[in-house]
Amino acid sequence: MLFKTLLAVVGSDGAEADIARAIDLASRLDAHLSVLVVDLAVPPGIGDYPVGVVWLDERVADMQALNTAADRVQILCEASGLPFDLSRYYTERAFLADNVFQRALYSDLVIVGDKTGADARLLTEIVDGAVFEAQRPLLLLPKNHTPALPVKTVLVAWNSRAEAGRAVREAIDILTNAESVHVVLVDPDASYHHNGGEPGAEVAAFLDRHGVKVTIDQLPSGGRPVEDVLRAHAVEIGADLIVMGAYGHSRLRERIFGGVTHALLETTPVPVLLAR
Repeated sequence: MLFKTLLAVVGSDGAEADIARAIDLASRLDAHLSVLVVDLAVPPGIGDYPVGVVWLDERVADMQALNTAADRVQILCEASGLPFDLSRYYTERAFLADNVFQRALYSDLVIVGDKTGADARLLTEIVDGAVFEAQRPLLLLPKNHTPALPVKTVLVAWNSRAEAGRAVREAIDILTNAESVHVVLVDPDASYHHNGGEPGAEVAAFLDRHGVKVTIDQLPSGGRPVEDVLRAHAVEIGADLIVMGAYGHSRLRERIFGGVTHALLETTPVPVLLAR
């Protein structure tokens, strides 16, 4: 595998569970584990100027919880015998994406467990810093799921957009070593300026040249949301991993993700590798 430096971003809540899975993955990849333990600072309430004592007490309590979580994470990392480094940040939301960006630049893969991923505020900033800013792939691990190595069955969500192409390139080592790769197109547009005359044929040929055992699945949505079709098909084919591109809007407003990306980040039956 080409992933030699993993960045695990964990929140104060559930840090031990999330880091345990990151340690397991780093051990199996024989990789260096870089750990970022984070929490978002409590903003002062409207009209809390001068700042009240209650707000300050909340911040102190949060910082103590963060340090306690980080200390426990460090103990687990030391016990694992893995090479690792650890940083901790109690920061304003406006700065968290940049904190993640600075660390993700020097990693091959960013890992987020289900405990951290359950906090929508944290997940938004982590994806922003890692995927959009540092342009590093992010692996989201749902509860009780850590990908087998090598990954046996992969579902690639394909729509002929640049983001999907980047995700495939980032995952090419995984795809090459997989037993089967299903490139999935939902309600594909067969016009040449979208997917070509035969939707999926060109990406299949590209992957075949890399020795990937690829199958093209063209699926009708039947009026269902695309994310529901992808989830169901992942379960049907026994996928160990979903690979997909990340889609977002302008930085001039709070970033949200394209509907399918956002929905799969909220609920996914298997790990998702996200890239842009």
